[in-house]
Amino acid sequence: MRHMFQVVKILALLVAAVLTASCSGVYQTSDAQVRHASLSDGVGSVKLAYRDKGSGKPVLLLHGFGASSYTWRHVEPALVAAGHRVITVDLKGFGLSDKPLDENYSIFDQAALISQFMDQMKLKGVTVVGHSLGGGVTLVLALDKNKKKRRRITKIVLIDSIAYSQNIPIAFSILRTPVLGKISSSLVPLDVQARVALRLAYYDNSKFDSRDVKNYADPLKDKGSRHAMIQTARKILPENLPELSSRYKTITIPALIIWCDHDKVIKPNIGLRLHNDLPNSAFRIIRKCGHLPQEEKPQRTIALIEDFLKR
Repeated sequence: MRHMFQVVKILALLVAAVLTASCSGVYQTSDAQVRHASLSDGVGSVKLAYRDKGSGKPVLLLHGFGASSYTWRHVEPALVAAGHRVITVDLKGFGLSDKPLDENYSIFDQAALISQFMDQMKLKGVTVVGHSLGGGVTLVLALDKNKKKRRRITKIVLIDSIAYSQNIPIAFSILRTPVLGKISSSLVPLDVQARVALRLAYYDNSKFDSRDVKNYADPLKDKGSRHAMIQTARKILPENLPELSSRYKTITIPALIIWCDHDKVIKPNIGLRLHNDLPNSAFRIIRKCGHLPQEEKPQRTIALIEDFLKR
């Protein structure tokens, strides 16, 4: 029994590393800055938390797996200062958005909600920036079969994005397993989970501190958050992903692909393959960086995005 407990504990640490690899806490901001959009996910009403700042051409920021708008804390103010309207959204199940205990957490479910959100906000001429899971959602939006909805997006930025079938880390496999996923995700103290996750997500561990650990761990206190991450992990690579990825060649809008050279979660070769498939894309590598360039190398990330937006 003792041996089994130790094994489960080790597996839980591995789960923690991945399930919070891009987890970025809840954006520390006043309630006045946070709004909620009421949408339908096909089962019931879901409220997505969002922030809408600045004026000019709209830029929509979509975070990664386990994350929230906090991940854009450096990017958002810089783009606003550069003269853009910047909208950050917490995806369903994350940040300050609703976390219903259902199973609708695929990239298609998230894309459907974001599409409704764009309708509600009357967004046109928008640049969608997606990191990791958010990149997968961005690709689905760019492939919308409704031409009118698809054409409202004029540019996309994909940052260390999910895109193709790939080997799933052992921690993800555990998280996707019924019962064991639930046990392992709640077994290890949250601050330990966050610290292990940050060590995996960052190339340079000196770039985060105890304050970051707290911000990263807090969202996991909610039962709905753990449920959302387990459901998202189970569906993060949909069965029809090969068919979906075969259509990337039809995305002709300008695309910027940003990748870190030391990404342990989604390898840089995925980014290169994506660049080869997207006919109107640019591929940029950020050196000495892990899975979170917007946090670990914000100035370089911002510069690349700003240059792309000016074109």
